[in-house]
Amino acid sequence: MTDSIQKTSKQDYRDLSWAMLKTGIIGYGGGPSVIPLIQYEAVTKYKWLDQSEFGEILALANALPGPIATKMAAYLGYRLRKSPGALIALLSHIMPTALAMVALISIVRWLSGSAVIAGMIGAVTPVIAVMLGVMAYEFANRAVKGLGMTAGLFFFLLAFLMMNVIHIHPAIVIALFIAYGIVHIRTVAYLKSKRKERMPDKGN
Repeated sequence: MTDSIQKTSKQDYRDLSWAMLKTGIIGYGGGPSVIPLIQYEAVTKYKWLDQSEFGEILALANALPGPIATKMAAYLGYRLRKSPGALIALLSHIMPTALAMVALISIVRWLSGSAVIAGMIGAVTPVIAVMLGVMAYEFANRAVKGLGMTAGLFFFLLAFLMMNVIHIHPAIVIALFIAYGIVHIRTVAYLKSKRKERMPDKGN
């Protein structure tokens, strides 16, 4: 029994390290471009989370200060193996970038003016846009299924206006929508309970 637990623990650490190492190396363009990669590893490949929970954690991570990819990595590690898992996941994710920055700092000026590097950036940008678009579509599809087409479009337009027209900080918008979700769920639950209480009276 003890050997089985130890093997499982070692496998979890290996999976965490490999998954976060890949997202740290392959992810290009900052936090948002890494999220689809983390989503694939956590939801599709290893099934540490389901799609619904991933969306909730992503929303919370967006509302907190700091790089979103590192917060997601730390959460996944903590969920799987508590504090040691969080530390390993975080280090595995950031170490490739840190080492690459140290190795390339002396030639960064040359790289910034290189036509080859500019071409690589131009080629990668559409890929990142497509990845983010697919992820946005998946979340929008889930929102429409849960809220309905009318409510889904209304909240999408409301969020767009709040962030791009009124210029409210995204963290505040996310916090407001989370607060609304809590109130909405509790209100619906309360109304359902009241309806059930009245059902026997109608029968009598």
